[in-house]
Amino acid sequence: MKQLISILDGSTFLVSDRRGDVEPSEDFPTGLFSFDTRFLSTWLLTLDGKRLHALSVDDARSYRTRYFLTPGEPSHYLDAKVSVIRSRAIGGSFDEELTVLNHAGKEEEFTLRLDVGADFADLFEIKNVSRKHGHTTAAVGDNELRLIYRREAFHRETVVQTSAPGTIDTSGMTFRVCVPPHGEWTTRLHVATVVYGARGEDTRTTLPYAGSRSPSAIETEQNELIERAPKLGCDCEPLAGAYRRSLDDLAALRYESIALGVRLMAAGLPWFMTLFGRDSIFTSLQAVPFLPELLPSTIMILAGLQGHRLDDFRDEEPGKILHELRYGETAGFEEQPHSPYYGAADSTPLFVILLDEYERWTGDTELVMKLESNARAALAWIDTYGDLLGTGYVWYQTRNQKTGLENQCWKDSWDAISYRDGRLPGFPRATCEHQGYAYDAKLRGARLARTCWNDPAYADQLEREAAELKNRFNRDFWLPEKEYYALALDADGRQVDALSSNLGHLLWSGIVDESRAGRLVQHLLGPRLFSGWGVRTLADDQGRYNPIGYHVGTVWPFDNSIIAWGLWKYGFREEAGRICDAMIAASRFFGGRLPEAFAGYDRSLTEYPVQYPTACSPQAWSAGTPLLMIRVILGLEPKGEHLIIDPHVPDGMGRVELLDIPGRWGRVDALGRSRAPSDFSHGR
Repeated sequence: MKQLISILDGSTFLVSDRRGDVEPSEDFPTGLFSFDTRFLSTWLLTLDGKRLHALSVDDARSYRTRYFLTPGEPSHYLDAKVSVIRSRAIGGSFDEELTVLNHAGKEEEFTLRLDVGADFADLFEIKNVSRKHGHTTAAVGDNELRLIYRREAFHRETVVQTSAPGTIDTSGMTFRVCVPPHGEWTTRLHVATVVYGARGEDTRTTLPYAGSRSPSAIETEQNELIERAPKLGCDCEPLAGAYRRSLDDLAALRYESIALGVRLMAAGLPWFMTLFGRDSIFTSLQAVPFLPELLPSTIMILAGLQGHRLDDFRDEEPGKILHELRYGETAGFEEQPHSPYYGAADSTPLFVILLDEYERWTGDTELVMKLESNARAALAWIDTYGDLLGTGYVWYQTRNQKTGLENQCWKDSWDAISYRDGRLPGFPRATCEHQGYAYDAKLRGARLARTCWNDPAYADQLEREAAELKNRFNRDFWLPEKEYYALALDADGRQVDALSSNLGHLLWSGIVDESRAGRLVQHLLGPRLFSGWGVRTLADDQGRYNPIGYHVGTVWPFDNSIIAWGLWKYGFREEAGRICDAMIAASRFFGGRLPEAFAGYDRSLTEYPVQYPTACSPQAWSAGTPLLMIRVILGLEPKGEHLIIDPHVPDGMGRVELLDIPGRWGRVDALGRSRAPSDFSHGR
């Protein structure tokens, strides 16, 4: 797979090859995107009819990059008399500066051609190739090319402007230039993405309602956010690099909702540059000790879009928290249900968990009071619409058989939930981690009812229900011969007996009987699940195991961060440290940026983690992983008005110090040291 370079500013992003070129692709999202629509599908530069080749690419910042190019094949670089620099930045709109440098001692003439095209593909049309229903036209103006797409009231435009005169046609721009000896020629290109609403108003997606942002403005905003985060001092260079990269990516993934007018966290580039309930909740849980100010807008939007009716097309139910919100053509014309879509059975209990965790850290009881009815509705959903079979468990089955999601858990690919022998269970399904989330949500809801809502009777009720759920779960899901919990129950109540990473989520939730926790830890850190780089999603002796299968054998950094947190909660500090150690070591091979997932090959087979070919990067909950790892390593836990600090730093990691940790206590510092001397100064 060829290397791709991406830059982003919230939900607007550009994916190109190492030359900076974009070529038409029907099955992968290369090009310029904004709010789920591709505004550039072709952006291809030639010099005197020849493609250019990259000498070097500077992509250190998330929102800008620079390509140093020369014509001809690499064998001709030595004799190149001309080179080209493409400097680009994204800030809602897209800007590129093209500079031709003449290295010869005499004047030279060059023909620079930029092919431009826009297919206005919806992201879902790329994922599931389908034809467009509207029509595209092009209009040529003074130093401007306008590409236009219309389908009834759905109207999108790409406007390309150049600062230098050239010949413009409906498929691009041509510049015939004369460059003096050792001189240069430059043009500046500006690409605006234009959205016309149903009533015909012009809304530019550069910001929600008008204008674009300069690179300096983006840098200032990102630096301000990073400056507010606690300062990490450590001997472990890979951890320091991953922490900084994570903060950069979390800042870059924030986007301005075109309809809601608030800053939200996109889930991941390129497929998930929008609001996801589950992803945003887990990312918020990872980030709350570091950047708690990011959470209120996410919590408020999830509450504001909470389900309030029965809608089979969208899998919406009263009290249910959304799964995904899209802005593109297929959502607008209801060819996809994502406006928003509610096909997730875990986002609702997770919403209550997040609300409680946020209050425990910040003391923001005002928000908890404001959202009391939303939290109660979410808790009610667990025992009503969530319990499809009336058995006291959370089940899922889509009511939208055409475009709804089959698997409504975090492992949502079609084959992710299976028996040990590889067979797939029928629907509805009750996955184990959903019961853990429901248990935790009830206990946390009880705390909020008692401390914030002044309703001790409701608190007592929730605690009784949680205790009953825990007893029931440990009876029905436990596999005594295998000594682990079933991945799920099928519609007949039979145990789906695959061994998976979901066990770690059970530890995090607290639903596991203390007497059984040690056996789960042995499974999680045993050779069937633990690759050496992390815990696999599925054990390597299961029927559907595939080290490069999306949810059936890969290693997911976010998953491992929750598992480490669960191990820590049950007192398995050394084992939690092993997972943190492995993740931090893996991050070094990804430039500090942990991807969505990587292959599950055993570490004995490879000296580096093998890339998963279509992993999102950056992805929000992967960016949040180093943050949660630091919390686990330093043993950070809010208790009343104080922060408990109980560090257990993995051997060889040396000193880990976190300064100015924000919370209801003000700001405090935490310091931990490993017992063995640091051998992490250059990674290991």
